[in-house]
Amino acid sequence: MSAAPYDQLNLGGAVGDDPSAVRTNRELAAGELGLDPAAVVWMNQVHGRDVAVVDGPWGTGGIPCVDAVVTARPGLALAVLTADCTPVLLADPVAQVAGAAHAGRPGLVAGVVPAAVEAMTGLGADPARIIAYTGPAVCGRCYEVPEAMRAEVAAAVPEAWSTTSWGTPAVDVTAGVRAQLAAAGVPVREDAHVCTRESADHFSYRRDRTTGRLASYVWLGDPPAAGRGRLSV
Repeated sequence: MSAAPYDQLNLGGAVGDDPSAVRTNRELAAGELGLDPAAVVWMNQVHGRDVAVVDGPWGTGGIPCVDAVVTARPGLALAVLTADCTPVLLADPVAQVAGAAHAGRPGLVAGVVPAAVEAMTGLGADPARIIAYTGPAVCGRCYEVPEAMRAEVAAAVPEAWSTTSWGTPAVDVTAGVRAQLAAAGVPVREDAHVCTRESADHFSYRRDRTTGRLASYVWLGDPPAAGRGRLSV
């Protein structure tokens, strides 16, 4: 429902788009996924490392400033908004615990993804069982930064050191996230392999500046009789 420059399906509510269009877009997206729009948990993302444990949609107090949410409630969808940052979806289908994290460059350095894994462990998840999915994000060949910034990020997460395809300093946030997951004992099993800056099918802040946001969702289905949960991403 959004008009340019936010077309076609902007799901971000803080980018200047018409709020009614965003609400309709979120309803359309939820319907395509078979979700109740009221059962989707959104975040007020601020590039930090705070994690919220949720068992239902936010109440009347509003959406808090967090960059990761975790839940043990089946059917509650966790959503993360991005337009170059790395969306990280996590779930232990056996323990029935899911998590979603927003990992940009500051969040990578702050450790938002390890914090999300720790919060999930507190709900009974086993890192070795967690299924991790990193979604579309700007790649290390396209995320140009000043040399000093690359050095700062690499000092915290060496695996994030990168160089652009044109030979300048860069940061690979997704590579850094994968390294942090591995250090936490989580095997990364899925990767979108999509660079948002290069893909005309994805919103990219670094490419367009004024643009929309895509969303990545994770939720747990009702556990079947055998006791193993189901995961949807």
